[in-house]
Amino acid sequence: MINKIRNGIESIRIFRSFRVRIFLVLLVVGIIPSLIIHAAILSSYEDRAVSVRESEVQNQLKIIANHLITYNYLQNPSNDVVAAELEQISNLYDGRVLIINSNFKVIVDTYNISVGKNIISKEVIRCFKGESITNYDRKNGFIEMTIPINELIMDAESGIENNVVKGVMLTSVSTDTIVMTMTILSRTAWIISIIVFICIFILATLFSRFLTKPFNKVTDAINDVSAGFTDQALAVPDYAETEQIVDAFNRVLSRIRVLDESRQEFVSNVSHELKTPITSIKLLAESLVAQEEVPAELYREFMEDIVGEIDREDKIINDLLELVKLDKTNGTLTIEEVNVNNMIELILKRLKPIAQRENVNLIFESSREVTAQIDDVKMTLAITNFVENAIKYNRENGNVRVLLDGDHQKFILKVEDTGIGIPEESIDHIFERFYRVDKSHSREIGGTGLGLAIARNIILMHRGTIDVESEIDIGTTFIITVPLNGSGK
Repeated sequence: MINKIRNGIESIRIFRSFRVRIFLVLLVVGIIPSLIIHAAILSSYEDRAVSVRESEVQNQLKIIANHLITYNYLQNPSNDVVAAELEQISNLYDGRVLIINSNFKVIVDTYNISVGKNIISKEVIRCFKGESITNYDRKNGFIEMTIPINELIMDAESGIENNVVKGVMLTSVSTDTIVMTMTILSRTAWIISIIVFICIFILATLFSRFLTKPFNKVTDAINDVSAGFTDQALAVPDYAETEQIVDAFNRVLSRIRVLDESRQEFVSNVSHELKTPITSIKLLAESLVAQEEVPAELYREFMEDIVGEIDREDKIINDLLELVKLDKTNGTLTIEEVNVNNMIELILKRLKPIAQRENVNLIFESSREVTAQIDDVKMTLAITNFVENAIKYNRENGNVRVLLDGDHQKFILKVEDTGIGIPEESIDHIFERFYRVDKSHSREIGGTGLGLAIARNIILMHRGTIDVESEIDIGTTFIITVPLNGSGK
């Protein structure tokens, strides 16, 4: 139980570090969305700006393409109006315009680099098929566009006008202004992000302190209890979580008090139980010493009483050692496949002489053959204690019925007697060490008050349960349920 307290304190200490976690979570929750929004805004602006630039340039190029056809510029590239328009759009968008005729020859280059050269590329060929192609090169900072130069020609046979591609305008438009605007936006966004970060940092610090303050109260209170300054129940009703922790701790604290009282009572009972036989032995021995000539019959009688007291002392010590051994090896079982029917028959065979001496009938009834994985030695000891108890606290010519049943998960053992019964207020205490319902009767039959405590520990080690039903002057029934695999898992 002390370990549970220590674990609780350790948990609170861990929760103190949780304050740092809360702080970090709040920072992350605040900063990451702002960074995402930052990136999303820049990306959205870039897409929108590039789309608008492409639309503007396309419109301008389509107008110029119409002028090229109108002024027959592809055959005679000397029109000053068209030349001025090409130069204007090149300067306006800090770009370059190339006009390619149907022979894939460059007839105009605003940079005067590729005039007279042939350009055959995938984009140009697709454009001659009537496609307008746009490509944004983010890395190099330009938009490349190919616009077909269409001329409406009437089909002599059908009389229908068709668009015929006479040439291609290949244009590269700079995106420096977009990049510059994005740089300004990014700088502004970073300034806003830093301001937001500072605000979130302050809020996270205050909020984490506010959240963990009640847990600090719990920590201080538990430390006071651990140090022994107080044993009062805690009360920190700030949050539902602190109430749950405090309730759990108070239950542990209450359990510790009960165990401490039980320990003190146990020590007192052990002292009394061990002292009583020694006192009797001393009185008997002193009586023999005080008499000069002791008759042999009296001497023998006193020695038999002394031997009886020694046997009683030995039984108490052995039972105490058994309890200590069970406590130290709690959870340690030597599991093996055991035929429970055979085990009970052997137990009843061993106890039959005691039953005959008390004029008690032993009856064993089994609904089916039961095989379980249990600790044979410990389970035998537990069942022996239940049956022996039923014999000793029975009436003359009474009955002890042992009933065995089971299913695919557990076996159920009932030990029924027709004895004196147990008062209702005592049922919850009969498994306590040295507890006796009728102390005088228990001493008369030689009970130590440890048998049921030993049996209960063994059943619990097997993950089993014990239920008790009793009526005064009618009898008592112990119902023991044990998993077939001995672990309850």
